[in-house]
Amino acid sequence: MNVAEKLISTSESLKTGTKKTLKYASLVTLTVQNAALSLTMRMSRTQKELFISSTAVIVSEFIKLLTCLVMVAVDEGSVVKMIASLKKHIVNNPIDTAKVAVPSIVYYVQNNLIYVGATHLDAATCQVTYQLKIITTALLSVVMLRKRLQAHQWLALLLLFVGVAVVQIEQLSSHNSVSKDSKQVPLIGFIAVLLACCLSGFAGVYFEKILKGSADVSLWIRNIQLSAIAIPFGLMQVFVTDSSVVSEKGFFYGYTLLTWIVILLQAQGGLLVAVVVKYADNILKGFATSLAIILACFVSVYAFEVKISLTFYFGASLVIASIFLYGKQVSVNSRQ
Repeated sequence: MNVAEKLISTSESLKTGTKKTLKYASLVTLTVQNAALSLTMRMSRTQKELFISSTAVIVSEFIKLLTCLVMVAVDEGSVVKMIASLKKHIVNNPIDTAKVAVPSIVYYVQNNLIYVGATHLDAATCQVTYQLKIITTALLSVVMLRKRLQAHQWLALLLLFVGVAVVQIEQLSSHNSVSKDSKQVPLIGFIAVLLACCLSGFAGVYFEKILKGSADVSLWIRNIQLSAIAIPFGLMQVFVTDSSVVSEKGFFYGYTLLTWIVILLQAQGGLLVAVVVKYADNILKGFATSLAIILACFVSVYAFEVKISLTFYFGASLVIASIFLYGKQVSVNSRQ
């Protein structure tokens, strides 16, 4: 082997090693992010002075917008080229930008519902129940994108449904028998998360359809469009529903370090999924999600003194198994 061949071999080895490092680093980060978000969100909703969740969603979208602007500037090479790119894809193409309004508003409502779910459900139950978004995304993919699901994928959806049903039955029965917090209503939490799953599925499939219809527009630009539309819509919603509370107590009322951690985790979640999909695969992404459920369960036992029964473990195991089974071949695009 000559010097040139050795250099090429070394270069390929370094590239392979870098890809593996990025793959597993992104998976570890996604696992921690998923578990940490559900746990910290639950902790933040059990504080004495609750922050206004609608304002938290707006701040999260603003952080996401800034992050994507930075990424576009990095990709383009300068701020001037970034502005030119934004003008080309957003300002000069209003019809295309208007298409993004639908998933943008839907995602905004979904994020608000997640806060309601975290208020009324413990972290582990909320994390498990939220996996129902796999069912809604899959079914809507069949209807809207004409995708075909294989037999083992239908079985996975059935397992997922049964698993979540078992977890919810256990949650409701345990709450009725021993209720330490009268303000926590599991049924409201379940309905909120269920609606969030339906909205997540619709927005994810709709967004995927937009992405496939315009390959020349980067994912960062699309996320800028999403956030740019969600922020003014969110401000209108705050004015209509929470204006009296905001004027009396302030926009950032109840914000603590924990609140900011939740906001940052939520802002970076969807972007992190994009990185994982790029460097890993759907099976490993499912593995990360499963680990996050397990982490949320164990931490809930010690941090929130949640008693987890064998029934809950059985239901959670079915959910985890369904994630692996469904993700065996099909990768469904979604934004968290």
